[in-house]
Amino acid sequence: MELVQDRNHHEVTEADLAGVVSGTLTPESIQDLLLGLIAIKYTQSNSVGYAFGGQMIGIGAGQQSRVDCTKLAGAKADLWWLRMHPKVLELHFKTGVKRQDRINGRTRYIEGDLSPHEEQWLVDALDSPYEPLRDDERSAWLKRMSGVSLVSDGFIPFRDNIEQASKHGVSYVAEPGGSVRETEVVDACRTSGITLVHTHLRLFHH
Repeated sequence: MELVQDRNHHEVTEADLAGVVSGTLTPESIQDLLLGLIAIKYTQSNSVGYAFGGQMIGIGAGQQSRVDCTKLAGAKADLWWLRMHPKVLELHFKTGVKRQDRINGRTRYIEGDLSPHEEQWLVDALDSPYEPLRDDERSAWLKRMSGVSLVSDGFIPFRDNIEQASKHGVSYVAEPGGSVRETEVVDACRTSGITLVHTHLRLFHH
């Protein structure tokens, strides 16, 4: 028995966003949703992607559960947003510290659970003392995140995906539509003030 999948030759265009179910789209969200659809077209299914400001800020791919994809992509989006926190921007590394080490250092600083070895490395790598990023500061900063666009390569099956997305600043969602519980998904978007678009376009890539 042979399994065959045809190549997806569909060209993503603004016409794929014509099916607005609730809310309204902005020019910026249209660009982000189009970017997201193109990105997940070439990402391993199941895929959920977050886009903001003309760039992908989080992708969750290859998970058996779509809500797990949503959580994974959301965590990456949160990390991207937290890199803009004033305390993170104030981390000045000494000359000679490699770029990847700086990235890793900022990431571990944001996550906050530094081991003694990592903490000493950060102290030695910075040219001035630093203050830890407190949990309340992290939480307050994440609450400022909004206007994020979410795209899904398959229909969103349950409202928990929307509820999870709303925790990560999502204001716009584009998905194929067609779930048995579609009414619940639409209701969740309206309750959260999220614009929902049905693309009628499945972008699975196996």
